[in-house]
Amino acid sequence: MRNFGLGVFVAMVFSAGVAYTAQKAPSNDQVLREARDRAEIEDLMWRYARALDTGNGEAYAAVYTPDGQFGTGATATKGTEALKKLAGGQPRTPAPGAAAAPARPPMYHMHANHAITFTDKDHARFDAYYLTARAAGGQDQPLQVLAVGRSVDELVRLNGKWLIQVRNVAPTN
Repeated sequence: MRNFGLGVFVAMVFSAGVAYTAQKAPSNDQVLREARDRAEIEDLMWRYARALDTGNGEAYAAVYTPDGQFGTGATATKGTEALKKLAGGQPRTPAPGAAAAPARPPMYHMHANHAITFTDKDHARFDAYYLTARAAGGQDQPLQVLAVGRSVDELVRLNGKWLIQVRNVAPTN
């Protein structure tokens, strides 16, 4: 009888373990959705970097939500029009009669060692290190590293598209 009781106890523990594991394992649909979402988020961050590299304010603002912001606190740049200006910079065409400004060496904005964490099916966090460099502009201007740091992006799926809601390039945590 003692062996029977021990056998029942072992069977119950094993059954509970199987039930617990089955509850925690994501479904194939969840795994596929997350894989697709990761690819879409990586594409979003590529478009973000290319918009900055090319000074394309329209493309830059398009990767943010309409109320999206770059930075945090009182100095954050918020909203579509402000974000367009942030990335677009000053017009590159000289005023009539003025001498043409020398071409700016290419810029490169890079993310490294990123991690994507989903808080729910429509919200994610993109943690990464970043590096901004300016290409060499001739013999007298070697490659310059302009910025390095860590970033935290709060992302949201809006109308079926992943977008940046808040980009923080100076997180304190």
